[in-house]
Amino acid sequence: MKRQFLIASPLVLALAACGGAADDAAELEVATTDGETEALASAIDAGDFADLSLGAKIVGPRGPEVKTSLSNEAGNLADITSYVACPADMDVCDPKTAPEGTIYTYVHIVFPGEDMDPTTGSGEGADDTDIESASAFMMSAPAHGFTGNAGFSKAEAIAAAGAGVEVVTTCEEDGALFWTVNAGDGGNQWEDAEPLTFYWQSTLPPVGPANSYAIKANDVTGNGEGPYPAADPEVTNACTAPSTAG
Repeated sequence: MKRQFLIASPLVLALAACGGAADDAAELEVATTDGETEALASAIDAGDFADLSLGAKIVGPRGPEVKTSLSNEAGNLADITSYVACPADMDVCDPKTAPEGTIYTYVHIVFPGEDMDPTTGSGEGADDTDIESASAFMMSAPAHGFTGNAGFSKAEAIAAAGAGVEVVTTCEEDGALFWTVNAGDGGNQWEDAEPLTFYWQSTLPPVGPANSYAIKANDVTGNGEGPYPAADPEVTNACTAPSTAG
């Protein structure tokens, strides 16, 4: 898919790094393939989930968290637990009473295969798919109200795929977000039961779960639900807003 420039975003790759491991990660500053050129040009300077200070979660129709699966006709490719949180100074997160300008953080914890916890995702794991390599998490619909701030857990990325892992966060042409997880050193991969947390921020609250998220694993795609905001023509999506770059 074609990807758009983010308003005033640096043309850098967001690499997984944590503490001392940051010095070991090498940024992709020179593209060597057409795909790398495209990714380098549209990459968002992603943040680290560990740096966020979040407040209360929205309690939606399924409670404070949406727990489901990303799947296709062949079976479940991943468990996913999602929630939406208000800023840290808010003890109650209710869009009906939240002050104007509230930023909502959409959080998605993705477990390739299944996490084998009967209280989450798709349950007891009897239909677990053996995931040897998960290469991307993505939105399958526009990120309405996207502020330009998105990222992932850098510590979890390193735990899953090694210190050499590269996670590239980009905008898609339709305004969706795409996180590409490039394998670490020594053939290490993001694979079965290795949780990886992704997040993005919006000026719009969710209206309920929607089939708007997906994973690419074992070279196929599985789709599923998560909290999702309704479109508002008066609210900007930073992925599709006109570029201010000269």
